[in-house]
Amino acid sequence: MGRWPHAITALCLAGTVFSFAALPYQTTRRRKPKSPPAPKTTAASRSAAAAKVEQYLEESAGTALVQPGALVPVFEQLARMSAGQDPKTVHMMHFGDSHTAADEWTGGLRDLFKARFGDGGSGFSMAGHPFPGYRRFDAPGGATPLWHSYGGHMGSGDGYFGLGGVSIFTARAGQSVYLDAECDRLEIDYLLQPGGGSMELYDNDRRADEISTAGEVGPGFSAYQISPGPHRFKLVTLDSRPVRLFGWAADKGAGVTYEALGLNGAEAVVIEHWNEAMTATYLQHRNPGLIVLAYGTNEATDSSWSGDAYQRMFGDLLDRLRRAAPAASILVVGPGDRWRYSRGKWQIVPGIDNIIAAQQTACREHGCAFWNTRERMGGAGSMRDWVYAGMAQWDYVHFTVPGYRRLAAVLFGDLMQQFDAYQKTRSEIGEQAPGGQTDHGQADKNR
Repeated sequence: MGRWPHAITALCLAGTVFSFAALPYQTTRRRKPKSPPAPKTTAASRSAAAAKVEQYLEESAGTALVQPGALVPVFEQLARMSAGQDPKTVHMMHFGDSHTAADEWTGGLRDLFKARFGDGGSGFSMAGHPFPGYRRFDAPGGATPLWHSYGGHMGSGDGYFGLGGVSIFTARAGQSVYLDAECDRLEIDYLLQPGGGSMELYDNDRRADEISTAGEVGPGFSAYQISPGPHRFKLVTLDSRPVRLFGWAADKGAGVTYEALGLNGAEAVVIEHWNEAMTATYLQHRNPGLIVLAYGTNEATDSSWSGDAYQRMFGDLLDRLRRAAPAASILVVGPGDRWRYSRGKWQIVPGIDNIIAAQQTACREHGCAFWNTRERMGGAGSMRDWVYAGMAQWDYVHFTVPGYRRLAAVLFGDLMQQFDAYQKTRSEIGEQAPGGQTDHGQADKNR
């Protein structure tokens, strides 16, 4: 195992030689697939569609969240933090596909949680710019050009990808990454490896530390207490030895972090390609109160999909996360409605129903909460109205900024309705307990 970093270094540094003489000469151009026509809308049709979307949301209220009792552990953390009984940072980690990677949906949830429970910082974010489309609105970052991504939505490689399923790698001196964040604690996650290179850490242009990544293969992290306030952190490689970075965690003393860990094109099975021991180490170190899984959009058109196999895989995934973070609540957010353009017309993707059924069964069997996005947004076929209302994109898959923000408000509202009910029950139990102290053991029995 100790030899693989050198092989990666060689691949990154070596050029690839192509023999153009060996390539067949193309005498004809391939026709590009015909793009589907954009929907023809008017102000009146947009208004009617928007009204229909709001009707869907009103009619589906109270129907989408299944097994809310599984959220009791994170509700208890939030209740204790809100009451000043246990002031700390509650970490929420949201794994998923492109809906998550864009950070519009997760960004909306982040803003809402922080407005109610306090700003715990940006939490964990990926290093640099590991793939097109990745962003974090609350923690912008970037990198110099000679970093290469490793991992990603296919999960190809050795599995050492850190918390986010993707890492960046270089074997050149003078390469840098940066992060802008407001925090009072910083952690840097990286791969320890034989012959690993060294980096300098700068905080607001002042040299703060030198970090060596040399060691036996495994998870590495460096943690710092820093002055509260805005910071620009920068890491600069010092030599031409391999360095692989996973990400940063920028935290504050109390509040909520909502950490978006999405990969464009990902399916839930990608997590099985991550080294379990490494992922578990970082999850245990992060100690999340809530883990959100939001997959299924890409699986719905996967020709190799099998219902029984998917359900078993998803159940195994829930077990894996439970082993790594036994104190965390797990919430599965199902896929939304989806259409595709085929034979000259838009058609509903039928596979969504099967994905939802498999995920919901796995949640029931493994004690996790489930939020049915498709049902909440209006059911099968509702995506068309979201598109015409300007709340979803013309691909009939992704939402627009207003659409993602509306979904964030709806999901947050559903969660807070359950949280308020939990707080009421918790208060009633506390009044009945000797000395007015909350009987948390009884609260757990009510899950």
